[in-house]
Amino acid sequence: MITKQLLNPESIVVIGGSDNLEKPGGKILKNLMDGGYKGDLYVSNPKSDEVQGIRSYRDPRELPGVDMAIIAIAAKYTPDVVKLLTEEKGTKAFIILSAGFSEESEEGARLEEQVVEQVNKAGASLIGPNCVGILTPTHHSIFTKPIPELDPKGVDFISGSGATACFIMEAGIPKGLKFANVFSVGNSAQMGVEEIVKYMDESFDPERDSRVKLLYIENIAKPQMLLKHASSLIRKGCRIAAVKAGGSEAGSRAASSHTGALASSDEAVSALFRKAGIVRCYGREDLVSVASVFMYPELTGKNMAIITHAGGPAVMLTDVLSNNGLEVPPIEGPEAEALKEELFPGSSVANPIDFLATGTAEQLGTIIDYVDTKFDHIDAMVVIFGTPGLFEIYDVYNVLDDKMKSASKPIYPVLPSVLTAKNEVDDFMKKGHSFFPDEVSLGTSLARVYHTPGAEPAEIEKPDINRNRIREIIGECREGYIDPEHIQGLLDAAGIRRAGEKVATESKEAAAKAAELGFPVVMKVVGPVHKSDVGGVVLDVQDEKQVEEEFERMMKITDTTGVLMQPMLSGQELFLGANKEDDFGHMVFCGLGGIFVEVLKDVKTALIPVSKNEASTMIRNLQSYKMIKGTRGQQGINEEQFVEMIWRLSALLEGAPEITELDLNPLLGTAEKVVAVDARINVEK
Repeated sequence: MITKQLLNPESIVVIGGSDNLEKPGGKILKNLMDGGYKGDLYVSNPKSDEVQGIRSYRDPRELPGVDMAIIAIAAKYTPDVVKLLTEEKGTKAFIILSAGFSEESEEGARLEEQVVEQVNKAGASLIGPNCVGILTPTHHSIFTKPIPELDPKGVDFISGSGATACFIMEAGIPKGLKFANVFSVGNSAQMGVEEIVKYMDESFDPERDSRVKLLYIENIAKPQMLLKHASSLIRKGCRIAAVKAGGSEAGSRAASSHTGALASSDEAVSALFRKAGIVRCYGREDLVSVASVFMYPELTGKNMAIITHAGGPAVMLTDVLSNNGLEVPPIEGPEAEALKEELFPGSSVANPIDFLATGTAEQLGTIIDYVDTKFDHIDAMVVIFGTPGLFEIYDVYNVLDDKMKSASKPIYPVLPSVLTAKNEVDDFMKKGHSFFPDEVSLGTSLARVYHTPGAEPAEIEKPDINRNRIREIIGECREGYIDPEHIQGLLDAAGIRRAGEKVATESKEAAAKAAELGFPVVMKVVGPVHKSDVGGVVLDVQDEKQVEEEFERMMKITDTTGVLMQPMLSGQELFLGANKEDDFGHMVFCGLGGIFVEVLKDVKTALIPVSKNEASTMIRNLQSYKMIKGTRGQQGINEEQFVEMIWRLSALLEGAPEITELDLNPLLGTAEKVVAVDARINVEK
């Protein structure tokens, strides 16, 4: 929980405060004073009566009542101090800088547990341990640099790593990125990134609070909390970008299904971010670039104008925009010709608009006005302007500043001369702007932000399924891969269309049931997981005699308990699966079947519950979507039924959370219908 004493304490004590500014307890005390903290400030140091001009209490028992404590002493002494402060001094907020807790040893973990227990008992807040502190408008409780000048219009930044928080601020401040609040949560013993996001959501004030949140996360301990509150903030008009580190794996975990092999905790993170509307980033510079895009008006269309006096950067930006789903459309017609007359001979207005190295500030202003008011098909513009250092370019950046404040379309400034025009760039930033030193990074960030969907609705429509029957079947099943009859029952209860099928355990029975289904049929062994690998699938069986012959052969395959038969159907092979990923819950996977899932891994994922809109987006984002729509004279599949199949599978998983892996592979799709042909379901109770 976040108490008012953490964010706006009337008094602070630094336990372990020091005159030595090379120690955390010394530097944080100086930063508090330099930051203009207006409350009562105390120190507790057993060797001093005064530290940096502040009264020091040798024995913390002599302290007056105090709202917040910053602790910079050895881990082994911390639990006793926390107990004293909570029980005798009314302390309701703690920032523990000290290391030596759960990140180091089992003994450290026990100490950490004692601290958390005491803090929770007192109804207090705890940041850390093993953190660098926090920055708020009321107090600079941080022992590191840089310390940005906080701005309520800047970004709120929450980091699971103190050092990384410093490095991200180091990357952002020189580009004009401003910060409103900074939280370094360290070990997240009581509160991690998720809890801070929860607080920001529940206390959000649209008039006062920043609408941009940046997250650096190393471990998502409470994914459902993060999903709920991040998506809520985004629905309230906020924009969130996050780096989730530690996502690579040496290889996929061993799994007996296609879905299991495709699943990973990192894919679950991506699915969570998509569902919440969080823009996923992959490094410090990437996060800063996306954050800077957030600081500008939202891009509402994909058509960009590039305005430059240097051809090379414009070409590179055109490439990255075009390759990432944004457009740099031609600019032509009478208005384009009129603009060209305003520029020096040799200039081009075709887009990119190149007004040459000799172009002036006045010409830049004219170009921006034309793009803003006369070229209706353009949604936003990028201005690339640097200098070879022959003359100052304050006038250019003054024009740019003026147009950015008055234009109706977003303008993204690329200022590459960070050394040669340092003074001019600094002056531009002082006017309240962030900028982009590299056009390719900007282009990548623009595309990623544009293509990240908004948060899914808090409540979605769900299909009508037979939940009571689903619970009955799950109750009847044993753990592990369940038998065909139970699979059929679950699919039917969820309304998932499947092919007719019958199971036989004797050859004559098999022949009779195949005749009932109608020839030709497909025969598959019941029991072995990978049927094709052991010769357990036979296609296009034409008569009863062939059924009996194949039945006798198939029953000799190891682990076979029966043979399943289905009508021989045709259509485009599709794939649908699900996997349960720890605390994230179930992920649903969809794609084309066969080589597309097995080799090319062309699948899309979503966390349940999956709405119809989300299911449609999954399908349309497949690389193979053109085949689903139909190509080269071939009919496509019934996309609406494929969407409904995903929608109903999501509902089945909600009704049967015991399902850990599920494959519907293949589904067969035609223009008329989509049908599940084969299914495997693994259950853990």
